[in-house]
Amino acid sequence: MSEPATKPKVSKTDQEWRDQLTPEQYRITREHGTERAFTGPYWDDKSPGTYHCICCGAPLFDAATKYDSGTGWPSFYKPIADGAVSEHEDRSWFMRRVEVRCATCEAHLGHVFPDGPQPTGQRYCLNGHALKKDGGA
Repeated sequence: MSEPATKPKVSKTDQEWRDQLTPEQYRITREHGTERAFTGPYWDDKSPGTYHCICCGAPLFDAATKYDSGTGWPSFYKPIADGAVSEHEDRSWFMRRVEVRCATCEAHLGHVFPDGPQPTGQRYCLNGHALKKDGGA
């Protein structure tokens, strides 16, 4: 029996990321930054489509799982597929949170909280600058 195929990881030098991304995208995705609430792209977008990682293009979230959390950041209740994102303990800012990264390139996307809607009860609160969206059906 063969092993399931895994998506290859994307790894670039710091300079390659800087050359590819805008300064704000770099600050958020590679330096684990955060955009101010209600200022980034997609926080109030309601159109269909798929949200991808701004760094590597991996599909991350379907617009059908996006909802208005009232926080000012794009919020989703589940990733597009198992293994699309990875979760990591984050103890910065004297808090204990769960950081969400792109599983393909380790780009910082945002955080996940256990106060989202059903069916998952999760709120993936993401930075819009860490995402790019394709059109819907």
